[in-house]
Amino acid sequence: MSLPDLSARAVPGAVLTVRVTPKAARNRIVVEDAVIRVYVTTAPEAGKANVAVLKLLAKALGLPKSRLSLIRGETGRDKQVRIDG
Repeated sequence: MSLPDLSARAVPGAVLTVRVTPKAARNRIVVEDAVIRVYVTTAPEAGKANVAVLKLLAKALGLPKSRLSLIRGETGRDKQVRIDG
């Protein structure tokens, strides 16, 4: 699995807007213009997909997942993730 290098966006305090597709065929991140699309194989049950999204984003950003916080969109497909300093 190759992920795009999002390390340039790893600025403390930055908020990333992502569009999530759960139950995808494979885990991946696609960047189209300013939109970050995250595809995860996990089903959206009891927050499992959110955990998978944060884990995948952390890997692409080159950060530990403990530095990412989901601030909006816990139950929706459009989410906002803050990078904590």
